[in-house]
Amino acid sequence: MNSMMEKIITPAAISLGFVVALLIFRSAAFRVLRRWAAGTATRADDLIMESFRLPSAFWAVAFGVYLGIGVSELPARYALLIGGAIHVLLILSVTIALARLSSRSLNYYVKRLNLPIPATGLANGVVQGVIYGIGALIVLSLLGISIAPLLTALGVGGLAVALALQDTLANLFAGLHILVEKSIRVGDFIRLETGQEGYVDDITWRTARVRMLPNNMVVIPNSKLAQSVVTNYYLPEKRMSLLISISVSYASDPEQVERILVDEAKEGAKNIPGLLAEPEPFVRFIPGFGDSSLDFTLICQVAEFTDQYLAQHELRKRIFRRFRQENIDIPFPQRTIHLRTERSDR
Repeated sequence: MNSMMEKIITPAAISLGFVVALLIFRSAAFRVLRRWAAGTATRADDLIMESFRLPSAFWAVAFGVYLGIGVSELPARYALLIGGAIHVLLILSVTIALARLSSRSLNYYVKRLNLPIPATGLANGVVQGVIYGIGALIVLSLLGISIAPLLTALGVGGLAVALALQDTLANLFAGLHILVEKSIRVGDFIRLETGQEGYVDDITWRTARVRMLPNNMVVIPNSKLAQSVVTNYYLPEKRMSLLISISVSYASDPEQVERILVDEAKEGAKNIPGLLAEPEPFVRFIPGFGDSSLDFTLICQVAEFTDQYLAQHELRKRIFRRFRQENIDIPFPQRTIHLRTERSDR
């Protein structure tokens, strides 16, 4: 009995010593590598360190236990079981490391290289799901579990799950369709057919989140978003035309009004954020003759949708001041009423 206890306690103590030593070595190595990575220009080494920080602890434990078994007199049956557990732990840790590295690399390089690939929660979920699935299949094969019966059972059970989760699966595939089609991307400014408008904050496996200008969040199921009419103000490009209507009195000279409007728009482009000088602004005598005014439309360009608010604010003030200087009136609505009186004979 004592010899049996010694065969168990001795390997455990040796393994514990190896594990502690390896964890200390891991901690010191990461401190050195962190200082080295901070001095490099690339971000790749930082991503690798962040992704392998947690799995490396599992590797230290697995390697320490393996060394402890190697120098002990543990029975072969127990050594085989522990060895299998170590292999499973290594595979799972490598799977976790690869999943974390792929997710972080996807987010980083998509933003850095400005690739036309949406780095959303759904995209990260798909990438990590594929890696975790491959890791799970490798673990099952290592444990001697046949995958073919499992796939058959999943096929039969998958039909029942698909029927029970129709809405969830519809949202999932609608989200994938939106990402592949790229008609709506993360960061785009969109307007829904219901009237809400804002920036697309994220597209997950079930919903899309739109952050409105008042900083509220609208959560839309992907299936509803795919079926609705959406105006994307960032496609085909962010730049858009801004149309400002201006009315003046009938006593005004149209040529003078047109010149003033173009001058103020050109000068405003120099100091109004978001208002573009190219292409040059222009004026059209549209809608034309109003009931009590001459109606013009000033057409200029802004960098993106939200820039129009400040641009209109500043341009209207500049135009109003200039009209006062040039004695151009902005008329009030006027109507001429003719009264007819009839005298009756006695």
